[in-house]
Amino acid sequence: MGALSALEQALENRWDALWARLLDKEPVEILDALRRECDDNAVVCGEGRVMVPNAYDVELPDDVHDCLTRTGTDVGQVLTDSLSRHAERRGYEFAGPLAVHVARCTDVPNGRYRVAGRVMRYVSADGFFHATH
Repeated sequence: MGALSALEQALENRWDALWARLLDKEPVEILDALRRECDDNAVVCGEGRVMVPNAYDVELPDDVHDCLTRTGTDVGQVLTDSLSRHAERRGYEFAGPLAVHVARCTDVPNGRYRVAGRVMRYVSADGFFHATH
């Protein structure tokens, strides 16, 4: 790990700690769950090439969703940025443009959150235009 990577990791750890202190431990647990989902679905495609899903859904009960979004922070973007840095440190390639979608859900199994990753095909604007017209 180079000096820049060590610095990035230290900053990431401080960000996680600050977020946990401000908003309980929930966001750090969600970040950890996202990272696990990414790691668990990594596929070795060749020497030095590891692909991971590019679309992640985070479902939260109303109270957790309200807590995370009440400051006006774009939680989906914060999670996307964090997952992107995690993948970069691990040398992963996403199967397309990365997106983390955060949504309310009334039926979360553990009562706190649910995280799922999948491969979502990239559709160019031109491809979308021709497919719909």
